[in-house]
Amino acid sequence: MSEIINRVSQSKLVTFNLEDLYPKGNRILMDIKDWLYEGLILREKEFRAQLEEHDWSVYKGAYVALTCSSDAIIPGWAYMLISTKLQPYAQKIIIGDLEMLESSLYQTILENMDVSEYVDKPVIIKGCSNKPVPPNAYLWATTKIQTVAKSVMYGEACSSVPLFKAK
Repeated sequence: MSEIINRVSQSKLVTFNLEDLYPKGNRILMDIKDWLYEGLILREKEFRAQLEEHDWSVYKGAYVALTCSSDAIIPGWAYMLISTKLQPYAQKIIIGDLEMLESSLYQTILENMDVSEYVDKPVIIKGCSNKPVPPNAYLWATTKIQTVAKSVMYGEACSSVPLFKAK
């Protein structure tokens, strides 16, 4: 009988897990429709008054996505005004939904990521995650890592899909 050899553990294959980059902090979807007259009309004076009365400290350390779930037309300055109130507390503020917020967080992280550890190595981008990793993050990771890697694959070591091989 021959000994069973785990070739995966002996390979130079490097696993890149996007879940490891997941930034800690609360994600908050702030719907501004309740600050509108009848949920549809932005009256500047009343809007500003409600912003002044709001407890902004509850957003300390949070990532905030601003949205309006009604069909109201919201002028750009309204979101800008809200951001001036959130700025001392929130880590990041965007206009959009929670998926857009996650994409924005990952885009920033991946743009600033040092890929030197992947130079001339076969890299597998892990496919499964328990955290909400947005689909765009997989694209950005692939394009960033492929600039230096020997090869890029997707999935798990036992069943990966080849994506890129350096020439």
